[in-house]
Amino acid sequence: MRVIAGTARSLPLKAPEGRKTRPTTDRIKETLFNMIQTHIPGCVFVDVFSGSGGIGIEAISRGARKAYFIDNHSAAVSCIQENLAFTKLQDRAIVIKQDFLSALGNIREKEADIVFLDPPYGAGYEKQALALLSSLTYITGNTVIIIEAALHEDFSWAKEYGFVLEREKKYKTNKHVFFTVRIPDGGCTGRGIGGA
Repeated sequence: MRVIAGTARSLPLKAPEGRKTRPTTDRIKETLFNMIQTHIPGCVFVDVFSGSGGIGIEAISRGARKAYFIDNHSAAVSCIQENLAFTKLQDRAIVIKQDFLSALGNIREKEADIVFLDPPYGAGYEKQALALLSSLTYITGNTVIIIEAALHEDFSWAKEYGFVLEREKKYKTNKHVFFTVRIPDGGCTGRGIGGA
């Protein structure tokens, strides 16, 4: 596992010990960032269920102004802090050791540009997260929310919370699902998600 591009390009990253985390592979991470690269420079990035911190670190390396790392496991938080120190990106990072709902509620930003969630599969955390995010002021018409999920996961319910499913990118065993907030007049947000 490594940083793919940017100021920390090619630097190796540690993964937390044990089986509680499931790091996104380098190939999938590269595909993801190819799709969202135009949104990264100067953005506020929120990495939820951070694990190793590899996604948020990739965002900072590629020019994010600030990244929040949220995880409730001590081993993961220690790993994130080590990886940030090794890549020398800690000056733009905020690491929060809390459950994800409390942590999301404690972020004080005018706007978050990208919120990335990689929760344990099958635990129902996606619905809890979107229900909360729908009520938070830093989630705006410009925010892109990305969930890494099992291939079979159905997100048709997300519209109940005011989210539009913009696209799904499927891989062999999982997928990335991209959401934006529905504008009250029914129009589009104007922040397309590019790439193939």
